[in-house]
Amino acid sequence: MRKSRRVSQIIVYAILILGSVFCLLPLFWLVRSSMMSSMQIFEMPPKWIPSPFKFQNYAEALTTIDFLRFFRNTLTITASCLIGALISSSLGAYSYARLDWPGKKFFFGLLLASMMLPGAVTLIPTFIGWRLADLINTYVPLILPVWFGSAFDIFLLRQFYAGIPRDLDEAAYVDGAGPWTIFWRIIIPLSKPPLIVIGLFSFMNSWNDFMGPLVYLNEESKFTLALGLQMFQSLHSAQWHLLMAASTVVILPVIIVFFIGQRYFIEGITLTGMKG
Repeated sequence: MRKSRRVSQIIVYAILILGSVFCLLPLFWLVRSSMMSSMQIFEMPPKWIPSPFKFQNYAEALTTIDFLRFFRNTLTITASCLIGALISSSLGAYSYARLDWPGKKFFFGLLLASMMLPGAVTLIPTFIGWRLADLINTYVPLILPVWFGSAFDIFLLRQFYAGIPRDLDEAAYVDGAGPWTIFWRIIIPLSKPPLIVIGLFSFMNSWNDFMGPLVYLNEESKFTLALGLQMFQSLHSAQWHLLMAASTVVILPVIIVFFIGQRYFIEGITLTGMKG
């Protein structure tokens, strides 16, 4: 019995390793191609290891267009959206999970129903609204909506908050604490894993957002990295080695952030799935 169980575990591990290798292959191909010449990329049979390593591709790619400006613009939008997502989602989730007010169930159902609307349905009406407000070609349409909360983020945090024992609230009320004190000193310290999950989602969505900046930004000086990479591709479509180098630099922060927070990501998703 033990032997068969050990064999089955080995098979499962082997399948997982093969699956991970298959998923990481595109990333490896991207990094590998970023350190080759254009001709080496398309050689047949393909070379898996660059020879020689052309690290100058990164310097050439990053100086061809103003990637530093695009990086600052993207960082500004991402940081603002990250702060907004954490504040608005945590407050909204606390209201739905721990406070009693008229119509709470109705509005929570309405919130969940909004998750079923595709972004393409609301894109044109939203654009018209921002144009009437004369806020096109600004960062406001990309940042301000996040400060009003995301339905998915609120739902995720609400499920976690609902699983925290109510006895903690009652004990705090006996000691004279109000809802804000309970939220800030009890709920938030116990909710670090799901908050980190929300932060990771917000960071990746804002950093990789292409449609939003494409619709609302017109001036090149305000472009984000996603638009800068698309512009780079249009200018250097035949120079694949430079395009791969630029793409590697753009996705590198996302990979670093995910690997740093992956433990909290898994913990937050697991705990939230067990709550409520």
